[in-house]
Amino acid sequence: MTGAAASSRPDLSIVVAAYNEEDVLHIFFDRLRTVLGGLGVSYEIVCVNDGSRDRTAEILNAAHAADGRIKVIHLARNFGKELALTAGLDFASGEAVVPLDADLQDPPELIADFLKLWREGYDVVYAVREARDNDSWMKRTTAAIFYTLLGKVSNVQIPPNAGDFRLMDRRVVEALRLFRERNRFMKGLFSWVGFRQTSVAYRRPERAAGQSKFNYWKLWNFALDGITGYSTVPLRIAGYSGLVFALIAMLYGAYLVLRTMISGVDMPGYASLMVAVIFMGGVQLVVLGIIGEYLGRMYSEAKQRPLYIVESVLGIDPPDLRAVVVPARAGERV
Repeated sequence: MTGAAASSRPDLSIVVAAYNEEDVLHIFFDRLRTVLGGLGVSYEIVCVNDGSRDRTAEILNAAHAADGRIKVIHLARNFGKELALTAGLDFASGEAVVPLDADLQDPPELIADFLKLWREGYDVVYAVREARDNDSWMKRTTAAIFYTLLGKVSNVQIPPNAGDFRLMDRRVVEALRLFRERNRFMKGLFSWVGFRQTSVAYRRPERAAGQSKFNYWKLWNFALDGITGYSTVPLRIAGYSGLVFALIAMLYGAYLVLRTMISGVDMPGYASLMVAVIFMGGVQLVVLGIIGEYLGRMYSEAKQRPLYIVESVLGIDPPDLRAVVVPARAGERV
């Protein structure tokens, strides 16, 4: 990085991954510009359109035309929030970078606190929810179970109730850009890189507008990515379970042989035999499923496909990475 390039960096990059957020983007930009205008720093807003099917692309293009500090990346299709966030981090150039959701559930006013702690020497300042009052009982319960389980099995300490909303120093972002794994759990990567980290507590408000794009099925798969990406404990449990059931079967078999030899009566047990066979068949399928989760992730990594495909960009240069940027059509400016 040349001195001229480094000096041209904005102080702050805001990374926004947007998927079908037409209802909230106008509110988001108005509020965010008000907050950033009072911080006294130079900034850019890097918006990633994650294959939206509504008017999100049009709104982002218009926002860039009205304010050159708003940069836009259009992905070729919906790659999911984790990869859209990765694209934003790849393209962001600020000395500090803040991922921020467009729904305003992560209040941008907290960025001022982030900057204060960053200037005190912290490399990462992340927001932690004080409570989950706005969530349903089911979501609160499953979240508590997930974070408890993840804390026990993970090989890195991932803060509970902390999302993607955080400030990261440029050197942290450069470290994250080294990770090109396909199945990404960004909260885990944020913790894995280390550096000096601290937290800021806040209460999360309701969405400003629109509907959440996460359902329970997506959250379930998200939890699987988190557990399998940072722990091999499920594989160990599968192995230990097989050993335990094998020992129980051997002991029970020895018991039946001895009982028959001593009493001379072979006890009928068709029903118990069927229960045992069905039970063990179910256990084997669960173990195979656990192994399959890891094998599937290995298969995905082995194909070495790019993490995302960029269709076009506005106001920003592609980074020096293996991201694929499709050439613009003739006469179209990128």
